[in-house]
Amino acid sequence: RCRFVSGAFLAKTTLLVHRLFTSGAELTYSYDGLYPGHIQTTSFQKALLAVGSGVAALQDPYRHDMVAVLGETTGHLALINLRERMKNDPEGYTILTERPRIRLSTLDLEKMASLPDESFGREYLRFLEDNKVTPDSRAEVKFVDNEELAYIMLRYREVHDLLHTLLGMPTNMLGEVAVKWFEAAQMGLPMCALGAVLGPLQLNASRLQSLFTSLGPWALQNGRRARCVLSIFYERRWEQSLEDLRRELNIEPPPLTLSASNKRRRQI
Repeated sequence: RCRFVSGAFLAKTTLLVHRLFTSGAELTYSYDGLYPGHIQTTSFQKALLAVGSGVAALQDPYRHDMVAVLGETTGHLALINLRERMKNDPEGYTILTERPRIRLSTLDLEKMASLPDESFGREYLRFLEDNKVTPDSRAEVKFVDNEELAYIMLRYREVHDLLHTLLGMPTNMLGEVAVKWFEAAQMGLPMCALGAVLGPLQLNASRLQSLFTSLGPWALQNGRRARCVLSIFYERRWEQSLEDLRRELNIEPPPLTLSASNKRRRQI
């Protein structure tokens, strides 16, 4: 009976989120054109979106669209805090002013491939190749009702893979959970905290031990003490060595080296 109710609830909430997510015309009765693709929603609609997307993401961590909706509908206060941190940092302020994007169309892949090993740009390119991921897979923001905060959410999504490179974490489940622990401590986004709490449920016993005894404490400690990772103009740092950039950000190298296995990307 409990499984039936859970399945029925999941089906209803997923359908609700799908309708709200795709039927922009129904939601944009007060559309103010904040940015392309923006969908105006009421507080009640955001609550429905948050609940439905949270349930769907819990049931299937591969639902990156649901994870995106959850982040947008629950992250307002955290985004405000991140904006203040970026504005109080000269480099972060420049990012908010210039609004750079990390896309294949903005990356000089040939130049990055020519950079020496251990440079940040070369190691980021190697991360993309080894894990078979692309920066173009990140969803556009829809439900954040402030243009500047929407950009910060988008910047967070596009910086996520750069954090994998900085932290030396692949995109398997253990690597994703470690990055989420870092992001939760660093940014305070509820979506990251939820992923940090629920992600370990997907791990086997040996990986849980690695997380709780080594990677987890390292990720939390570095997330709390590191410079705001959204305040770095990474596009101007490709030639910098990975070691120097970590030192500048106050991030220690990982205590464990994880291989890029289990490459199917999980969004948590």
